[in-house]
Amino acid sequence: MKILAIQFRYFGDAVLMVPALRAIKEHFRDCALHVLVPEEVAPLLQHLPWLARVWEMPRTRGRARIQQSWPILRALRKEYFDRSVDFGGNDRGAILSLLCGARQRLAPRAAGGFLGRRFCYTRQIAPAAVVQHEVRRNLHLVSAWDVPPGSLELEIHPDPSLEAFAKKILPELSIICHLATSQPKKDWPLPHWAELSEKAFAAGLKLVFSTGTGAREQSLLTEFRKLSPAAPVLPPMPNLASFLAVLRRARLFISGDTGPLHFAAGLGVPTISLFGASSAALWAPIGPRHRTLQGSPCTCSGDTAVCLGSRHCLAAISPEAVLNCVQQFVAGPIRQ
Repeated sequence: MKILAIQFRYFGDAVLMVPALRAIKEHFRDCALHVLVPEEVAPLLQHLPWLARVWEMPRTRGRARIQQSWPILRALRKEYFDRSVDFGGNDRGAILSLLCGARQRLAPRAAGGFLGRRFCYTRQIAPAAVVQHEVRRNLHLVSAWDVPPGSLELEIHPDPSLEAFAKKILPELSIICHLATSQPKKDWPLPHWAELSEKAFAAGLKLVFSTGTGAREQSLLTEFRKLSPAAPVLPPMPNLASFLAVLRRARLFISGDTGPLHFAAGLGVPTISLFGASSAALWAPIGPRHRTLQGSPCTCSGDTAVCLGSRHCLAAISPEAVLNCVQQFVAGPIRQ
């Protein structure tokens, strides 16, 4: 049996899909399990030993790239997949599901989208009666194939050829603090990060700060350096694979609700996640290695990227609370 899994959402969503992929492979032990993801996401999954192949699709948001995509689609059709499952359930995933040509095509039932989207699948599954964590939502979807839920642990592997590079970049026992998220409303305030840096240094802890490569993320880093000029900062990474190799060496990872939080959890790195506008119950890493600190109740709409409250909900998480959580981790064995 050949099975194709499709995920065309965000970086973190690809990692949160892995427990469902693993459950499929454990249930259909002799299947060849393939994955189709955007090319920029592929390094997250390329070194999972139980995947037959990771297919990389070029993607430009809001635009089809037919000339680059068609050779990949033609190759996928020649695989003659028995089944496909689209975890994202968006328009792009629906069209790709249809074009890849699997006989059974599964997806979540979702409102909206283009008029003929439902005809791209042979079966759509309604959400569970209770709102679920994204990992459990993915497992609920594949239960339509009688796949039993397995472990909820995330799993990704770095490129082993980059281990020496990572050792040069990140000192041992370093704690990585990731400043940026996908939206300003999910960012912990920069003065809080600066105060945490000062208090952690006084406590003898090695904090190293990182951020994304986009213009907004880099501007945050510039502002942070003004507040905390002595704080160590990770140099720019040449690519995602390099960042994963460095991240794997971290003693602990601290961030808001963002993709790298799930990268760290998948690499086996303990995490402290800072949640405010988004739901920790739906998105925070699961398991004993992970802790979540919750800000004050947030009334911001899910459609807005910035906090509209008089006081940012994440500001309610104090640097002292984060430092206390870090010290609890450092005091005992936390990586399993």
